Amino acid sequence: MKGGNTVSKATVLLDEQAVRRALTRIAHEIIERNKGIDDCVLVGIKTRGIYIANRLAKRIEEIEGSRVNVGEIDITLYRDDLSHKEGNKEPLLNGASVPFNVNEKKVILIDDVLYTGRTVRAALDALMDIGRPEQIQLAVLIDRGHRELPIRPDYVGKNVPTSKNEIIVAKLTEVDGVDEVTIEQKTSL
Repeated sequence: MKGGNTVSKATVLLDEQAVRRALTRIAHEIIERNKGIDDCVLVGIKTRGIYIANRLAKRIEEIEGSRVNVGEIDITLYRDDLSHKEGNKEPLLNGASVPFNVNEKKVILIDDVLYTGRTVRAALDALMDIGRPEQIQLAVLIDRGHRELPIRPDYVGKNVPTSKNEIIVAKLTEVDGVDEVTIEQKTSL
């Protein structure tokens, strides 16, 4: 196979217990930074971001004794790497489920892995189409570097400096049957 990629054996960076600890720490940091959770909402970026958002909401409720609203957005049609917009129409928010008003709220946007920043940029566009938050913060399980845009996370489970020929794979029980973050070497054939 010409120009194809193969992946070497994966090295585990975070196991189930380390993922749980990282999310607990992020939950505490969100509460501390915002002096509680009043006017805070969590919005997960599909797919894995929504599961992380739900886990953070559960952890925050255990700590604070009150629920924080959770929503989800699908940024597919907001990506800047789509070749065309169908019929020159503005993109529609597909698969969004934000059953609360984000106006005047502190929105904590949540994703699994932060890399170039383009997914987050698309999520910001999608979020601004929903309303006008007071503030937007970013929480990620893994920050692997290599930003192409000036985007910085407010909450990070683990910083993992990587090379461009490495792949970070975040697996969550809800989707993959296991909680684990691995790093793999990408090699060309």
